[in-house]
Amino acid sequence: MSRIGRKPITVPQGVDVTIEGSLVRVKGPRGTLERTLHRDMIIEREDGVITIKRPTDEGQHRALHGLSRTLVANMIDGVTTGFKKTLEIVGVGYRAENRPFGLNLALGYSHPIEYRAPEGITLRAVSPTVVEVEGANKEVVGQVAAEIRSLRPPEPYKGKGVKYQGEVIRRKAGKAGGK
Repeated sequence: MSRIGRKPITVPQGVDVTIEGSLVRVKGPRGTLERTLHRDMIIEREDGVITIKRPTDEGQHRALHGLSRTLVANMIDGVTTGFKKTLEIVGVGYRAENRPFGLNLALGYSHPIEYRAPEGITLRAVSPTVVEVEGANKEVVGQVAAEIRSLRPPEPYKGKGVKYQGEVIRRKAGKAGGK
């Protein structure tokens, strides 16, 4: 049996979970999330605890068991505390500015880049070189952070570009040069 899949999910105070067949809707202080899980997974709620069960020990059901439990747990975490990713901008003249629509990024191109925040996501330039992406949906927060990073990924020679906070960039030696 899946070690992750069999763990019960406790529903905190102030969070409302609605289960309609395979549709799970979670409402909390940071918003509402809904997701349709695989139709074979059995979702049960009793006394403020959600458990997810699988119908058989088949390979596909075993794989979906832990995944389904983690997706529901992430939804509950998202509407209570939310998720945050921090990006660092490295390079001379590289910076980010807050705008009403999202961010205005100067990343060494001939033009500034306007990145519009999707619904439910908060983009904030804490300083000109640090950007925070916050939201209730873990997938969307990760996707937005990856899209911002892809605008100018860190290069291996000087390390210039947009990287995740704490990400280690493998550096290469430059030209050998000389005789």
